[in-house]
Amino acid sequence: MSILPTDVLGQLEQQAIELPSWAFGNSGTRFKVFATPGTPRDPFEKIADAAQVHRFTALAPTVALHIPWDKVDDYSALRAHAEEHGVELGTVNSNTFQDDDYKFGALTHEDAAVRRKAIDHHLECIDIMHATGSRDLKIWLAEGSNYPGQADLRGRQDRLHESLQEIYARLGDEQRLVLEYKFFEPAFYHTDVPDWGTSYAQVAALGDKAMVCLDTGHHAPGTNIEFIVMQLLRLGKLGSFDFNSRFYADDDLIVGAADPYQLFRILVEVIRGGGLNNPDVAFMLDQCHNVEDKVPGQIRSVLNVQEMTARALIVDIDALRAAQVSGDVLEANRIFMDAFYTDVRPALGEWRESRGLPADPMAAFAASGYLQQIAADRVGGVQASWGA
Repeated sequence: MSILPTDVLGQLEQQAIELPSWAFGNSGTRFKVFATPGTPRDPFEKIADAAQVHRFTALAPTVALHIPWDKVDDYSALRAHAEEHGVELGTVNSNTFQDDDYKFGALTHEDAAVRRKAIDHHLECIDIMHATGSRDLKIWLAEGSNYPGQADLRGRQDRLHESLQEIYARLGDEQRLVLEYKFFEPAFYHTDVPDWGTSYAQVAALGDKAMVCLDTGHHAPGTNIEFIVMQLLRLGKLGSFDFNSRFYADDDLIVGAADPYQLFRILVEVIRGGGLNNPDVAFMLDQCHNVEDKVPGQIRSVLNVQEMTARALIVDIDALRAAQVSGDVLEANRIFMDAFYTDVRPALGEWRESRGLPADPMAAFAASGYLQQIAADRVGGVQASWGA
């Protein structure tokens, strides 16, 4: 008998994790961007690579776009291309951090002309969403200051609210704005949206179609991220996750690589708060693979999320609650840890095979020859990278 009950398998079968198009381009550190044979040269090839993850895992049915990195002349053609590969286009991510005009801010800038440019960029993103069938516009702002006295902190919050109001007003009835936060970098004295509370305050002032995006790497070391997950679900304002992993700050590594127990704890709260397989809570990866191959890096990530979801689903909730109510600290922790230490990988492998999927998607992809094929086919042109 499988250690994963039928109801757990049913919930796992519904799980969907969106992939970021930029994860398939060349990436690196502040010092070097590394090239890889077969790297996509345009958004069409990025989507073809992303579709391989879904083919081998059945976990990644949508691909997020980044504008302007993924700009094309015909978004209907891009949408059709995705569908031909068995996936759909998902979240549209804006970019207000690579133009010289945004050196001192974009949506928060003192200059109304710069704010106008940044707002218009987001309105263009919404137009693209109409063409791609996307629901969510995700905004991350690399805005803040480096020195005390450099900026009017309150004025920047006021201008941010005014800018977001105009963007929000352009959303369609079924579209949403999700505001990401990050506690530092590239601004080091203050960041305009540094934490979940600031993001929540801004989106709550906009309306029901504005939500918080929680990036699991965007917190100070030691932060209890699962508490934030609980609180945002409790408030009805957790719109999406960006799953990655970090050893210090925002490393954008494979999710679960640094602290799989943290990922487990987060998913326990997701389930407790009704966020699993909830269409209003989007699961997405946000990673830039520096030294590993891109497609298997994404396969490993979605499998890590699936595995920790399975472990979280087998927590004996009734026994745990009884221990909590009775004040039995050690028993409550034992029940929690028993689920985390349960090796669900063999059961997941058997279950995949029963669905016509490879038991080991990583090995199956490696044996497919896809990486060798794209390395041979994608010769010439400019490889996609940061800013392209």
